[in-house]
Amino acid sequence: MILIYGGAVTAPKPQRRARKIAMTPEEVAAFLDAERTCRVATNGTNGPHATPLWYLWEPSGDTGALWLTSLSRSQRWADLERDPRIAVVVDAGHDYGELRGVELRGSVEIVGEVPRTGEPHPELERVEQAFADRYSGGHVLIDGRHAWLRLRPEKITSWDFRKIAQG
Repeated sequence: MILIYGGAVTAPKPQRRARKIAMTPEEVAAFLDAERTCRVATNGTNGPHATPLWYLWEPSGDTGALWLTSLSRSQRWADLERDPRIAVVVDAGHDYGELRGVELRGSVEIVGEVPRTGEPHPELERVEQAFADRYSGGHVLIDGRHAWLRLRPEKITSWDFRKIAQG
C-alpha cells in the first residue's frame, strides 16, 4: 500500500510497538486475577506517594473495578481525600523479555463506612469475602482501621514484552 501525504509518496508506517505488546481485555483480566500486589500512586502535598497494596479485580462492564483496602489513617488516605485521582500498576517478570503489566488510572470512591466496622453493606459483602478467600484463607478481617476504595478505571494501559519475541 502506498500512502500520499501532502503530495509525497511514503511507505506505510510500521505498527507502533505499544499496540503490538498491548494485552487484550481478556489477557488484562487474567493477569490481574493472577497477580497479588499492586503499586498505588497518589498525589501528595509534597509530590507523588507510591505504596504497595493487595487488591481485588472485579471484571464487569467495559472495564471492571479494582478494589483496595487501605488504612484510613495513612498518608495514602489523606492524599486521596484531597485528590481522589490515582494510578495503580500491577507488573510481573524478571528479564526484559518477560516484563508485563497493567496500569489503571482514574478516581477512587470510598465504599462503606470509614473505618470499616463490619456494618452490613451490600456492595462489600461479596468483595470482602472474595478478598478474604484470596489473601487470608477465607476469613474476613475487619479491624476497624481499614476502609474500602473502588477504582473504576478511566484508562487502562497494558504491556506484555513476551509478544515482542512472537513477532
